[in-house]
Amino acid sequence: MTVDAPAGTRTAAGARTAAEALVGQLEGYGVEYVFGTCGHTNIALLDALSRSPIEFVIARHEQAAAHAADGYARASGRPGVLLLHVGPGMMNAVTGVATAALDSVPLIAIAGDVPSYYHGRHPHQEVNLHADADQTAIYRPFVKRAWHVHRAEDLGRFTERAFWTALSGRPGAVLLDVPMDLFSRPVRPADHPLPAIVSAPGLPAETAERIALLLAEAERPLIYVGGGLREGPGRDALLSLAEHLDVPIVHSLMGKGIVPDTHPLLLGMPGFWGLETTNDYTRTADVVLALATRFAETDASSWDPRYTWNLGGHGEGSPGRLIQIDIDAAEIGRNYPVEIGAVADVTHAVQAIAEAVRAVRPDPVNRPALRERIRGARSALFSGSRERGRSDALPFRPERILADLREALPDDAILVTDVGWNKNGVAQCYELPATGRFITPGGASTMGFGPAAAVGVQVAQPDRVVVALVGDGGMSAQLPAVPMAVEQGLPVIFVVMNNRAHGTIADLQAANFGAEYGCEFRDPDGRPYSPDFAAFAEACGADGYGIPTTEALLSALRSAVRRRRPAVLDVPMVNEPVPTPGHWNITDIYQGVFPAEVQR
Repeated sequence: MTVDAPAGTRTAAGARTAAEALVGQLEGYGVEYVFGTCGHTNIALLDALSRSPIEFVIARHEQAAAHAADGYARASGRPGVLLLHVGPGMMNAVTGVATAALDSVPLIAIAGDVPSYYHGRHPHQEVNLHADADQTAIYRPFVKRAWHVHRAEDLGRFTERAFWTALSGRPGAVLLDVPMDLFSRPVRPADHPLPAIVSAPGLPAETAERIALLLAEAERPLIYVGGGLREGPGRDALLSLAEHLDVPIVHSLMGKGIVPDTHPLLLGMPGFWGLETTNDYTRTADVVLALATRFAETDASSWDPRYTWNLGGHGEGSPGRLIQIDIDAAEIGRNYPVEIGAVADVTHAVQAIAEAVRAVRPDPVNRPALRERIRGARSALFSGSRERGRSDALPFRPERILADLREALPDDAILVTDVGWNKNGVAQCYELPATGRFITPGGASTMGFGPAAAVGVQVAQPDRVVVALVGDGGMSAQLPAVPMAVEQGLPVIFVVMNNRAHGTIADLQAANFGAEYGCEFRDPDGRPYSPDFAAFAEACGADGYGIPTTEALLSALRSAVRRRRPAVLDVPMVNEPVPTPGHWNITDIYQGVFPAEVQR
């Protein structure tokens, strides 16, 4: 048996190792950062990266690396690239990669694997027991595609396929699984360029016209926008369409911020955490245009027409007619019958519809009573939240924390949330400025997303203020995010809403079972317990702020924004449920009530 030369050496005149060729390919694709952790299966690639302008962002845990790569992708619009080690390394990243996948975030995970010639002999850290060396199987349920590389010559071609697959159609995560010996093998020079010109599917003119006629003739039309539509021409066309026909807009959890919270036609978020006015309108709309949204359970009150959407034959009365546009054909008609379904790029589609609407209805529509109803509901929401936020009680009420954040942060700050009050409360009642950004884990609702994702967001947006708004449960789950921010010199502000519990679940248990057990953090004597997150920050080299009084929070926030250093604010908070005007079937389950179709 021959031993291959180390990755850092030249194997022949002009030859390169597969690791060096891969790094050159990543550079050609415009990759600037790779997030990850080291291991014996990937250090040949790390060696090649050391001679590249690509920066390796090291994390102390693979889940943190995956969330950081995810946050970078969401904030930059570029794919996130993640480097992992075999076995436990890539398994630690499962939750982070799945979070990106379920939120349609382009992420390329590159995992080292056991040597190809020891496949199935159970070498060190091989994933095996009932199947040999099949770590790609762990990722297959949620990635768009997983490649197991068998020859060094295939790595470049598979890498091109991985990037194209992650970015095209409905974006998502992919996995490249590379036996470690292949990184060190020589390869011949080869080019694997991505397509120079990419064209996304548009909406046929006749379909756009049919949609325009339905919207123009509707008495109570409604536009429902999801996270697949972002700022730019698509949003401009959406607002033009809505304003011409005076059509109200609702957004999914992931869609918050696409339409400014101050827009006079924005009803807000429907479903479990939606306003009563919003849910009333979704239930009685006669035509609904749904753009790049999957009708998630919490946004649809568990698809119960008594509370939110009444579409396509569901429930009594006259159900609304649904027009659904999505880049993913699998989402169309998944949860509600569709009258018009179109597989199309949502930006192209909404532009075509806006143009067609002006052709079929040249004169703008005016619905002053509707605008006044929206203004009243939204004003009551935000003013009520601000009023509750004036409380000087300590521990803080959560809306006081949101109020101080809104006052201290610049308008273009990026708010990255975890799960719990920070996600649900912000989505419901935080008045996001038009230039601000809200990033949250929607599909998986992953606890621990916020801290590390905020680090990746700050990498992508170094000049903006980035705040990780997280609970103490989420912060405890991703403590490695703080030293990662320190090592990278990133001024992420971690605001910990500390109620010494998994508060949302504790509230749910108390409301349905009359007690809280297994949800609160307590010491051996039964007293509420929490680590000192401010002291932890200082131990890591970040700024730590304990918040002993209500007046101290605003001062600490302003100091953290001004100092531009990694900072952790440990904010004591009462356990207080987010208002839930909608419905979630889990509350019925706790009471022993099940849908009739399940009982049959």
